[in-house]
Amino acid sequence: MTDARILVLGAGSDIGQAIARRFARAGFDVQLAARDAGQVRAAARDIALRHDVQVSCHDMDVTDLAGAEAFFDSLPARPTLIVSVVGWMGVQDEVARDAGQVERSIATNLTGPAWALEVGARHLAESGGETGIIGVSSVAGDRGRAANYWYGAAKAGFTAFLSGLRQKYAGSRLHVMTVKPGFVATRMTEGMDLPARLTAQPEEVGEKIYRGWEKRRNTLYVKSIWWLVMTIITALPETLFKRTTF
Repeated sequence: MTDARILVLGAGSDIGQAIARRFARAGFDVQLAARDAGQVRAAARDIALRHDVQVSCHDMDVTDLAGAEAFFDSLPARPTLIVSVVGWMGVQDEVARDAGQVERSIATNLTGPAWALEVGARHLAESGGETGIIGVSSVAGDRGRAANYWYGAAKAGFTAFLSGLRQKYAGSRLHVMTVKPGFVATRMTEGMDLPARLTAQPEEVGEKIYRGWEKRRNTLYVKSIWWLVMTIITALPETLFKRTTF
């Protein structure tokens, strides 16, 4: 694919690398951005060898809002698609007792990736070509639950941000897609007892995101059953919902 280039923010994650591999298979050159670029160099070499595309590695901490402009200016080539898979999910009971973890949750799940995509969108829009933003949010942001309400609150904000960004650029050639993966079997969820029917593998996430992007979807639930589950959950009256245990 001529001149197609994907920038993956949060490329050290299992999902980020799965997305990079899938788009590389389609001919996209790849830019992998992580807090420590050294941690993704092995993945970069593998992607380059397997798919015969150009792959580069870049240091980026999305929580450093002041550094976002300089980061995009420093890229050796302008991406045509930016994907953010940045996120952190702490243990709810611990986060609720630790202001530092609250700040980390908001910075990692909302303000950091949102600002990076805000700045990135401006850079993409300047090109005048067909470009895109993909933000990986969460079903946890569809309704607050006792089990993860700090994480859910941050992801709800990120989902709202992506919706606004999509409307902002609706009249341009820049498209914004929101992804809600649900449960994914990754290092972040290791040790959790996840229901098999609701749990995706990273490669499945990469494939569904690629297909969704081809169709220019606005919002994508990786497993379609999550759309039904969350439609039911969000429709429950508050008096009933607050007595549930899921």
